[in-house]
Amino acid sequence: MDFNSDVEERFIKINDISLHVILAGPEDAEPLILLHGFPDFWYGWKNIIEGLKDDFRLIVPDLKGFNLSDKPEQVEDYDLKILVEDIKNLSEKLGLHKFNLVGHDWGGLISWAFAEVNPQLLNKLIIINAPHYKIFRQKIKDNKKQRKASGYISQLIKEGSDKLLKQNNFQMLRFSVFENVRDKSAFSEEDKAKYIEAWSQSKVLKTSVNYYRANRRYDDWTGKIKVPTLVIIGMKDSYIKPIVYEGLSEFVSDLKVIKSKDSSHWIMHDDPELVVSSIRDFIRK
Repeated sequence: MDFNSDVEERFIKINDISLHVILAGPEDAEPLILLHGFPDFWYGWKNIIEGLKDDFRLIVPDLKGFNLSDKPEQVEDYDLKILVEDIKNLSEKLGLHKFNLVGHDWGGLISWAFAEVNPQLLNKLIIINAPHYKIFRQKIKDNKKQRKASGYISQLIKEGSDKLLKQNNFQMLRFSVFENVRDKSAFSEEDKAKYIEAWSQSKVLKTSVNYYRANRRYDDWTGKIKVPTLVIIGMKDSYIKPIVYEGLSEFVSDLKVIKSKDSSHWIMHDDPELVVSSIRDFIRK
């Protein structure tokens, strides 16, 4: 993707922070916001941007605490309710009255919560390899495989985890992304260098883990989703086991599920064609 010709880079002020945002596609096209997760940044959507930029107005922020966006250091700044408000404020700043929302990993959790409290703002919701917060909490308690798969969280929430993540040229992060993907050719050397640059930004390893520290309970949420929802699942996900998606229909009134049997957590890299076509078809149906 030719960064200079295909996308616009902006810094957008919301409340007291600045978000680094990538914009692509025709300004008068239907808006689509893409939210990344941990330890990703906007560039993780590269293949999806390339596939959808002719069809939609794409808004792709670095979430607060990541890459070039501001990085407040207080844990409470990363509470799910505040993260939802960040996206609402971003949409208002961009003059979006109604839009489609796509989220992967932590971006998916934010998207679930956004849809619960702001259904009037959404046309369609697309979740990619991200658990529903109410089900996830219960599955960690009840399911041995998911509890083991989520073991890394206990390391991330410890004080000083940023030093662990930085060791040996970000060895843990490189493994979790570049080695975890099923398609080993998915990340070029240029891609890997961009990730290393994003992980090297000042304070990012201290602030991005606050997503886990600030959101360990979901008692204040009903989990009820009334927006038409597509869930795309990579069935070889090492971190979120397929069992986490059982029972979704109890919370989501209008649900469609698409499974990629050979894709990892990083389905946008393992099977970008499926992700692109699924999003396009679901929004346009």
